[in-house]
Amino acid sequence: MELEDRKYPIGRFVVPHVFSEDSIDIWINDIAAAPANIKEAVHGLSDEQLDTPYREGGWTIRQVVHHIADSHMNAYIRFKLALTEDFPTIKPYKEGDWALLSDSSAEISASIQIIEGLHTRWEALLRSMKPADFKRKFIHPEMQTTINLYTTLALYSWHSRHHCAHINSLREREEW
Repeated sequence: MELEDRKYPIGRFVVPHVFSEDSIDIWINDIAAAPANIKEAVHGLSDEQLDTPYREGGWTIRQVVHHIADSHMNAYIRFKLALTEDFPTIKPYKEGDWALLSDSSAEISASIQIIEGLHTRWEALLRSMKPADFKRKFIHPEMQTTINLYTTLALYSWHSRHHCAHINSLREREEW
């Protein structure tokens, strides 16, 4: 398996250019399904397996699970900011550095609980949004651009599936 395939087992994220209520519904369903998919992906793994990188130079499965919680908390807050403020500037974070903090070696159960609760609330928020709400934007200072919530939803739908695929492809390669 090529490095690119291990990095992006479902392919790289592609920014959607068409606003579609059908697409929004699919992506919300991905957000809703993510906690169960993550739990299924890590089910029965030992600590040794959780501490195995999904690819050479990549994070361990444990770090991936904690990263999903960290990343999706930030995304949820970005949604709330964009829905309650006009063009808020979000606070970027250094995900690679966060993955090296000591809490990234903790038991994954806490992050799974965070993901479950967070996604329950996030799904409720998303399902309450009107199509025009997804056009609201926030400013990403590192990218020096505005990003709409439609694109952000598509990104986090992909992000959920992307990291589950990291775990599942490692399990398949290792025959776990």
